[in-house]
Amino acid sequence: MISPQEHADRRARLLERVHAIGASGYALFDPTYITYFTGFWFLSNERPIVYLQSAGGDDAIFVPEFEVERTRSESSFARVESYPEYPGPEHPMLVLARVAADLGLRGTIAADNDGYPGILGYRGPALSDVTGASVTLVGEEIEQMLVRKSPGEVELLRESGRWCAHAHRLLEQYTRVGSTEAEASLRAQQETTLAMLAAHGSRGLLGSGDGAKAGFRGQIGLRSSWAHAVAHNIEFQPGDVLVTETGAPVWGYQAELERALIIGPPTDRMRWLFDHMLGSREAAFAAIRPGATCADVDGAVMDYFARHDLQRYWRQHTGHGAGLRNHEAPFLDIGDPTPLQPGMVFTIEPGLYEPEVGGFRHSDTVVVTDLGYELLTDHPADLESLTLPV
Repeated sequence: MISPQEHADRRARLLERVHAIGASGYALFDPTYITYFTGFWFLSNERPIVYLQSAGGDDAIFVPEFEVERTRSESSFARVESYPEYPGPEHPMLVLARVAADLGLRGTIAADNDGYPGILGYRGPALSDVTGASVTLVGEEIEQMLVRKSPGEVELLRESGRWCAHAHRLLEQYTRVGSTEAEASLRAQQETTLAMLAAHGSRGLLGSGDGAKAGFRGQIGLRSSWAHAVAHNIEFQPGDVLVTETGAPVWGYQAELERALIIGPPTDRMRWLFDHMLGSREAAFAAIRPGATCADVDGAVMDYFARHDLQRYWRQHTGHGAGLRNHEAPFLDIGDPTPLQPGMVFTIEPGLYEPEVGGFRHSDTVVVTDLGYELLTDHPADLESLTLPV
């Protein structure tokens, strides 16, 4: 897990921005941001949970009353403030205004959002309204902090990648003609999650149903030509092209591992599309280096497609950032000029999609290094290894 010192260092960096804009402190409403800066885990819903820190370093966590006991038991906050319930006789934002004033947050307050966002039907006044302060948004600065991962974050993503591979091996084992998407997915997910719990404990799982994921999300047969689909519990058939998805949360950090599979001997057309998918993947890998841009990586894939007259099979950009959220900025897209820097983590997933045949996409997670990149997911990518028996 991320150390308390690393969380403290993150807060110190955010306070530097607070001081630079002359703010009296900051408030965080976004659940991912609160976890990123404090290590506090919670289920977000219509009840606001807010983290506040003054420019002088005093802080408090603001939670509904029924969360107080757990918060004190499972966190190190010196100050835990609460409100009875939402909506309640007094709106939580009015209570929050008093807590902010007591911490010295007035005048100008930095925040990721001017109030709690509309989660699960929440409605309430803005932070600026209840405090009378001028709110300066710092969400973009926080997003930039999330982009480059620390060595500790990379190790959690590397561990996630190991469990993704474990889940994928099980998924391949249980994907057989006559079984269904749900049967294969649920078996692989359950066995991987139980193995993770046995090896490491909860590792930051939030809910009873959380854990490893492994499945196809409906990308089975001709539906695999849809870059994004939804599950339908389809029965596997000989000749199906499949696109997998796996993930494994390790203290919230999730790598992504996906593969194109074929049930039974592939046709020549399947081989041709699969081989070109691998070719575009290698073009993306070759373009990853510090100083290149996100646009350069996607551009290398688009150049490969153009050289081989494959543009009509293109559906989506090459990849996206990954970390505490499944999708993070920046994006490996010709429209994103962000320079690559060591510590950035991306998925690499160029694909080819032909409606009459199916979709062919691998996804791997990589971290940019001083010399290029390191692969954080390790699983066979060749067609022979990914052809399942009938």
